[in-house]
Amino acid sequence: MKWPTNVTIKEVGPRDGLQNEPTFIETEDKIKWINMLSESGFSYIEMTSFVHPKWIPALADAVHVAKEINRKPGVTYAALVPNAKGLERALAAEVDEVSVFMSASETHNKKNINKSIDETFVILDEVIQEAQKANKTTRGYISTVFGCPYENEVPIENVIRVADTLFDSGIHELSLGDTVGVANPVQVENVIETLLKRYPTDKLALHFHDTRGVALTNIYVALTMGITTFDGAVGGLGGCPYAPGAAGNVTTEDLIYMLHGMEIETGVNEQRLLEAAMWIEEKIGKPLPSKNLQAFKGKKTM
Repeated sequence: MKWPTNVTIKEVGPRDGLQNEPTFIETEDKIKWINMLSESGFSYIEMTSFVHPKWIPALADAVHVAKEINRKPGVTYAALVPNAKGLERALAAEVDEVSVFMSASETHNKKNINKSIDETFVILDEVIQEAQKANKTTRGYISTVFGCPYENEVPIENVIRVADTLFDSGIHELSLGDTVGVANPVQVENVIETLLKRYPTDKLALHFHDTRGVALTNIYVALTMGITTFDGAVGGLGGCPYAPGAAGNVTTEDLIYMLHGMEIETGVNEQRLLEAAMWIEEKIGKPLPSKNLQAFKGKKTM
């Protein structure tokens, strides 16, 4: 079995992990946590979202956070941007990369964005074009690639249509999201096999939620197919407000443990990562699902 020797982990905890948490994390704590993640060795951190604060109050401090973090050379600091207004704020905050998002299923897209897929294409095309004029790279997210909480199965043709449109608009990378954590290894293999007939491996990333405990298995399948970029969230934070029952993202430290055990390089320091996970767990005030974090805490109490 062959797999890559190097993998890029894109840490989305500060955005995707915190956006649905009922406990508001103070701005200064967000800043400190992102700084800890920067020192852990990540080359990419999605630090916040410029969605209107009315919709995501947990990230209402986006501009302050983006402006006050310590920018470490070599690290890309990205943010989610929904529309032209959000882009204005993101550019004022000097983000490095603009991420746009939409769903492969019509119902989830309307629940999440309050617009149809066709309407969303027009809005995101404007964001991508204007971001590129500002010399920012752009990344796309597609939600519900492997299943929708409202429509159940999502035809691969829907995914291809959205992917083609976003690439035509100019994104440089596409993250394929298992928003509700329903994917299984055979399905992952089939979806990736189909998409690799259209796009090179370095244009695709995978974003798994661990609702049913098979995210790492799905990532292993993707590794064997040449995929080298994966999203993760420290502690297993996350969830989608418009995906009932969805658990958090695949836990970054559990993923790192697996990859390092397979002698796959990530550039991430496990000790510092676990310390950052333990720190944010204390701020959130409840145990996080990360297995490696719980083992780390157990060692500290021995």
